[in-house]
Amino acid sequence: MTQSLADGYRRFAEVEAAGVSETYTQWALGAAEDRDLLALIAALPRGKRQPNLVFAAARFCGAPNTTYDMFRDWLVEQWAEVVPVIMSRSTQTNEAARCAVLLPVLEQLPGPLTLIEAGAAAGLVLYPDRYSYRYTVNGARSVRIDPPEGPSSVQIPCTIDAASVPTRIPEIAWRAGVDLNPIDLSDSDQRDWLETLVWPEHAERRERLHRAANIVAADPPHLVAGDIVDRVPDLVAEAPPGSHIVVFHSAVLAYLDDDHRAAFVEMIRSLADVTWLSNEGAQVLPFITEQVDEEIRGRTIVARDGKPLALVGPHGQSFDRLGTGFR
Repeated sequence: MTQSLADGYRRFAEVEAAGVSETYTQWALGAAEDRDLLALIAALPRGKRQPNLVFAAARFCGAPNTTYDMFRDWLVEQWAEVVPVIMSRSTQTNEAARCAVLLPVLEQLPGPLTLIEAGAAAGLVLYPDRYSYRYTVNGARSVRIDPPEGPSSVQIPCTIDAASVPTRIPEIAWRAGVDLNPIDLSDSDQRDWLETLVWPEHAERRERLHRAANIVAADPPHLVAGDIVDRVPDLVAEAPPGSHIVVFHSAVLAYLDDDHRAAFVEMIRSLADVTWLSNEGAQVLPFITEQVDEEIRGRTIVARDGKPLALVGPHGQSFDRLGTGFR
């Protein structure tokens, strides 16, 4: 068991954290070679062993953002304090910047839109119409897109290819989401956990989270607690008549086992008159990944109704369309 766990931590370091977080890269590489620490982690339930959850729980309890050796010593000494946090929390990374890689797809759909997010956490990604975007096109010129009412306090940068630059922000008729444990942004403890899930070096992401949380807290979405397979159809039934229903998820299905994931796909495909947008890693939905010929290099795949459209930065930092695009 510890060997497969070590491989998982090494893969996290090399594929997900490398070039994104030096702290998490070094912690994950160190853990992958540390049999004693791996033995502690292996004693956790399978769904609680992932690096970003263990590291975030440790930081939530006061772990220093330092070298692996110092972090490891702290974690082993404080393990009894960290375990309850791991067991009671989940990796509900809620990155508003992922709206930047959904917008090029959303603007193509007839509106107004009903947005229903599976694995919504606090619902920050349900507000693409409330944020401002700064797209850098082919590494050169910049395109600015603001909400109709004017520039937002949340400014989202994203690199993009010229053919995929969105031109408008769609009208949202209704927004709702499902999560096993929806985050209440009025609860300071839950806000603190959401902030801790942002990787150590990402000060800009933390500031954006604060600003997005203030927008969402002022006009909360309709969030329900429950299993996404069971509750998404209920929300679809509640959508306002005449709206175009979009069910979407970002970096969520990786946390489901294979059977549960298959049940979700079966459920979503059974819904009539619903557009399905997925933004998941390469190993999550193989039937989508096998349609991609380009090298993925740690990016996630944005797909519409099971057809891949683009490779994107996992935190919304880039958008590169696939093939001839989708316009």
